[in-house]
Amino acid sequence: MNTFSTSMGMGYGWFMPLIPLAIIAVLFYLFRNKEPHSPTAQEILNQRYANGGIDKEEYDAKSAHIQQYS
Repeated sequence: MNTFSTSMGMGYGWFMPLIPLAIIAVLFYLFRNKEPHSPTAQEILNQRYANGGIDKEEYDAKSAHIQQYS
């Protein structure tokens, strides 16, 4: 009788069902912590121009200003 293999099997047998749970927990953590995309200044400006909130001249001036500092 080999007592070493049975004692090791009994000691770590409870650990095996935890491996899939640990993998699921890690995947959930990785995908949950993604921050939502915050729009850039240029994207906000493009949206305002597309909605008609600003005219072409104002769009061009502000866009040039954004490009200068980015």
